[in-house]
Amino acid sequence: MRGLGTGGDLSALPEVRTALAGGSRTVLRHIGKYRQRSSWEWVSRASSVRLHHARPVVVEGRTVGVLLLSRSPRGLFKGLYEDRGKLLLGAGVIIAVLFGLAGLISRGVTRPIEQLSAATRAMAQGRGEPLGTPRTAAIEIQALYDDFRAMAGAIDKRSRYLRDFAAALSHEFKTPLAGVRGAIELLQDHYPTMSQAERERFLANIAADSARLSALVGRLLELARADMATPEAGVAAAPAAAARTVAAALSGPDLAVVLDLPADLPPVAAPLAVIETVLTVLVDNSRQAGAKRVVIEARHEQGEVVLEVSDDGPGVAEADAARLFEPFFTTRRSQGGTGLGLSIARSLARAHGGETAYVARGTGARFVLWLPTA
Repeated sequence: MRGLGTGGDLSALPEVRTALAGGSRTVLRHIGKYRQRSSWEWVSRASSVRLHHARPVVVEGRTVGVLLLSRSPRGLFKGLYEDRGKLLLGAGVIIAVLFGLAGLISRGVTRPIEQLSAATRAMAQGRGEPLGTPRTAAIEIQALYDDFRAMAGAIDKRSRYLRDFAAALSHEFKTPLAGVRGAIELLQDHYPTMSQAERERFLANIAADSARLSALVGRLLELARADMATPEAGVAAAPAAAARTVAAALSGPDLAVVLDLPADLPPVAAPLAVIETVLTVLVDNSRQAGAKRVVIEARHEQGEVVLEVSDDGPGVAEADAARLFEPFFTTRRSQGGTGLGLSIARSLARAHGGETAYVARGTGARFVLWLPTA
């Protein structure tokens, strides 16, 4: 095979040999005598190579020749220019997709987060309002809104509780303090003209009010510790042992504490002292109500131990049942009741995953304590 124009034998080329054997082959060859004509040609590696393609010429099953095509690859800038329409169309599509994604991110993430941030600042300034979840927000952002509303509700509930608690606390302290101050003023103004009996009566009033203040302070400290209590990992205590301790401590001539406990009662996930404190509050509440007999029963059901404290007292009026666990609510204020015992019992139970509640019954009162098994 001879080269056109200049002559010569090209049969030694690998692609030509492949074509003579009946196949086709394409190769890239470096131009040995290439000379750079432009300073920009270094950008494209195609400037110094040529493309060779060889195909056999077959006649009646015999290869009679080879067709060899050779050309330089298209230059980079020339190719870009020739395909400018396609490139511009692709760039437009990419830009449109980017703008679409930016819009989706803005509607689904950026703007909802900005609204949530503004609501957080408003809440910090005391201007919080219910915040609705944007329908365009992403699923994760919607869950964040739900969590924010739950947190806002808990904060609002806690704030209202603190306001009510502070108002009730102020009232509870003002009454005995006013009594003490009034008795002291009367003694200061009229001490010389008072009889001994009147002096002793005013001094007794001061002592009684002082004792009530002391009891209130002690109960408030207990309530604060109960509200701040946290579950202890790995703790386990026998509720039957706590019930026996309480029964032994509170049984006496004026009150009989009877136990009805199964032998296979499992341990619960609460310290022994917590169970004893809650049961003591419930039994003492029955004693103060005038009960003569208190029964502590227990049973195990669905991962919980249920302790019931029932008595033969006068029971609880229907109007008072809903307020029994409110701080400072008591029907025995004149007998020295602070109205904090049941609040302490409920806070301790809830701090360890349990609950305390009043259950209405025909006669007497019944309180139920639920605690999770260990």
